[in-house]
Amino acid sequence: MASVNFDLDVLRSFVVGMELGSFARAADRLGRSTSAVSAQLKKLEEQAGTAVFRKAGRGLALTEAGETMLAYARRLLELNDEAAAAVNGVALEGWVRFGLQQDFGEALLPEVLGRFARAHPKVRIEARVARNAELLEGVAAGRLDLALAWDDGVRMPHAERVAELPMRWIGPSAARVQWQDGEPLPLVAFEPPCRFRSAGTAALDRAGIAWRVAFTSPGLGGLWAGAAAGLGLTIRTAMGLPPSVRTWEPGEGGLPRLPSLALALYRKDDELDAPAARLAGIVAEAVRAALPLRLAEAA
Repeated sequence: MASVNFDLDVLRSFVVGMELGSFARAADRLGRSTSAVSAQLKKLEEQAGTAVFRKAGRGLALTEAGETMLAYARRLLELNDEAAAAVNGVALEGWVRFGLQQDFGEALLPEVLGRFARAHPKVRIEARVARNAELLEGVAAGRLDLALAWDDGVRMPHAERVAELPMRWIGPSAARVQWQDGEPLPLVAFEPPCRFRSAGTAALDRAGIAWRVAFTSPGLGGLWAGAAAGLGLTIRTAMGLPPSVRTWEPGEGGLPRLPSLALALYRKDDELDAPAARLAGIVAEAVRAALPLRLAEAA
């Protein structure tokens, strides 16, 4: 059987299209025509020797083979980009102060720092995991060069939105929430100010559902512990959840739907220096790769 050499340009169009949810938008980002991207997708299926896409309404969804291809495509592109950065950025030196929200500390930090350190061993990183308000304050005061944080309505001059994630009610995977009909819904939450807490309690108030704060914690680990023990429901997104908790389906338990929340990269300055700019690119790629697969519109 002849070996197959996948075209990295084709793989890049494929990955960007799936991440943006539209191959037309991918064509615009990559500086290609939509017809050129369509030809690349056809070439991808020819090289794979099987269908990568299937029709889903007016758009395209991945087949099982397509989901496998997407995972490998991301790995191939990551290695390619890492090699290019390492070769072209051998002399890259400096210091980057990076902060990120607690939700992503365990899920993203090892991958992001590992990729960056392999490509740029001479750059030192000072990483900080903290709550949202502390991160935004650190960027505004110049104590952080870059921060991955939730958009909590604070106007910041240098920000790039990287994702929009729905908030979800979250409860224990195994235990039962200690809540009887007619009683106030017990909540596990941070002390205010907290965008998730405010959104959850506002939604409950609009729905006429009584609530009480049953457990508070200064850190995310405490929220997971309280929710896993069945002390109440908490509100976060579906990213970075430990196995001890699960998201509730929209409408489950008669609870109101929750809004979405933007995730953004906040920068100290409009133009980052080379080390910080490279780290920002790796962080954005890692976040988008961790998002659930979406249907992609046909190019």
